[in-house]
Amino acid sequence: MLDSGVRAQFDLTEEQRQIAGLAAEIAQREIAPHIAQWDREHTFPRALYTKLDGAGIMGILVPEAYGGVGADYVSYSLAIEELARIDAGTAVTVSVHSMICSAILRLGNEAQKRQWLPELAGGDTIAGFALTEPDCGSDAAALRASAKRVDGGFLLNGRKQWCTNGSYAGVTMGMFRTGGAGAKGVSAFLVDNASPGITVEKVTEKLGIHTSNTCDLAFDDVFVPESALLGNEGDGFGSAMTALAGGRIGIAAQATGILAGCLDQSVAFAKYRVAFGRAIGAFEGVSFKIAQMAMDLDAARLLVYRAAGLADAEKPFVIEASKAKLFASTAARKHAAEALQIHGGYGYTTEFAIERFYRDAKITEIYEGTSEIQQIIIARSLLGKLD
Repeated sequence: MLDSGVRAQFDLTEEQRQIAGLAAEIAQREIAPHIAQWDREHTFPRALYTKLDGAGIMGILVPEAYGGVGADYVSYSLAIEELARIDAGTAVTVSVHSMICSAILRLGNEAQKRQWLPELAGGDTIAGFALTEPDCGSDAAALRASAKRVDGGFLLNGRKQWCTNGSYAGVTMGMFRTGGAGAKGVSAFLVDNASPGITVEKVTEKLGIHTSNTCDLAFDDVFVPESALLGNEGDGFGSAMTALAGGRIGIAAQATGILAGCLDQSVAFAKYRVAFGRAIGAFEGVSFKIAQMAMDLDAARLLVYRAAGLADAEKPFVIEASKAKLFASTAARKHAAEALQIHGGYGYTTEFAIERFYRDAKITEIYEGTSEIQQIIIARSLLGKLD
């Protein structure tokens, strides 16, 4: 595989380089030989995550005190990138799982940390996320699913759509309305998926990321104890935004990995494929596309590493995470199309991985906040709220 000058020259620690190398090795050994079949059959490779746990990747952000590796966000970003370089679906499964681990660390009390983090870090339990509803997506403050206070806890009711990892999760971070209208009426809960009343209503068939599980969950009088409340009552919208800010680093890294995979495939094909008596990489129409791809990969990596570095330093990183996600996802979608063009008719067939990268890239511009939402966040940081 190719490596960019930025990756080679960036001031990574030895531990960070080892984690990136380990993730790349696992992706090549455990994912690459199977990904074409998994993608074709829409397989969620549950056993894979036990193997990823053996390498510490499922608990990469969890401190050692709770059974994790205790690595930093830069290491996490590197691991996600290497997984996405082979399969974006695996990468987003780990990304969302890690996002919930991070949210529990930031927002949870000690009892919640000790209850859930060792299981999540050990790979025995996968974490899911339930925010979007049929009538609200980007406008998360408008959600309708309710949490009614009862003796000893809450009753959850409502429908959640496009829940990542939902069919396989052991615990789901869900947002429910405990108060009046608007953001201040929303609370976050850690819901045990074994609780009576939770139903997987539909597994979503998607354009891409076929190895990632996405489903609709129904909550019908689901009782959760008081201890399931994550953070303070009424702080759920802020909790969701905190989780999503960290999650955007993961999705930016996923998009960067897709872009890196496109570059790998394009360079190899441009050297191999001959037209008019020459390798097609000798023609400027192909070589210039590859040069632009390499440049944007460097830029995406720098933006991701910066956001991750700020998160590690416990400095504000929301704007930087939005910039990283916006740039990396745009570049991934653009260059997946260019990579397919370089491959010509072969790129449009399932014989080559490029058609899968092409399908997978688009979602990075949508989930964890659309590109338009990222532009709003970035613009408001410069202009303030003008209306």
